[in-house]
Amino acid sequence: MTKKLKKIPKFKNENDEFEFWSCHDSTEYVDWGKAKKIMLPNLKRTTKLVSVNMPVSLLEQLKILANKKDMAYQSLMKLFLLERVKKEFSGKSNRLVH
Repeated sequence: MTKKLKKIPKFKNENDEFEFWSCHDSTEYVDWGKAKKIMLPNLKRTTKLVSVNMPVSLLEQLKILANKKDMAYQSLMKLFLLERVKKEFSGKSNRLVH
């Protein structure tokens, strides 16, 4: 018997979509067994690698939190940074970061 898939919601923006997929299991929405491999040779990166020095204890705490949320610690760091940047810009006329 085939598992009934949930409907993927409509997202207002990329940030909402990122937050949704950060805490939802895609296998409840997509049948990955039917996925096809494609090539995207002209795809441009939308991220940039940065290096950040931080206390080892902070990094370990982030890894523990990420493990509890079943996500990569780097993704959790990006989520935390995004939330804080949104908070800092809220109520101001400055443009939000995506």
